[in-house]
Amino acid sequence: MAASLMNRAVSRTETFGAFRLSLNLLRHFSSPAAASPAAENPSSDPIKAKRRKSKKNLIEVAQFLPNWGIGYHMAKAHWNGVSYEITKINLYKDGRHGKAWGIVHKDGLRAAEAPKKISGVHKRCWKYIPNLSKTTPATAPQVEAA
Repeated sequence: MAASLMNRAVSRTETFGAFRLSLNLLRHFSSPAAASPAAENPSSDPIKAKRRKSKKNLIEVAQFLPNWGIGYHMAKAHWNGVSYEITKINLYKDGRHGKAWGIVHKDGLRAAEAPKKISGVHKRCWKYIPNLSKTTPATAPQVEAA
């Protein structure tokens, strides 16, 4: 009688062991890593995933421009035809935050005469507008052809 109980116990563990083994095999072969051999070794992958640009606040964009961006145009990424010409920046001690003032420009033309405080300076969506950057007066006089 003890032998028959032992045989039953062994057959149950073998059944569960075989079931567990089949689940592990199924899990292994259905994973995406098993489907593509290049996924196992990412250094041999010829096409690398494109790195996402990190978004910056206005101060982080301005720090790379001469004179902290004063006189340059910046806008939020989702704005169309609207930008600010930066006139003043007050930095906090950490150098990554602060306040900024500027003159609003719409479609490249001034929309206001007086600078106003720029709202949303710390939001991470600012970009530099290079084609509207510092306008310098022409140093050479224009000569008309006779």
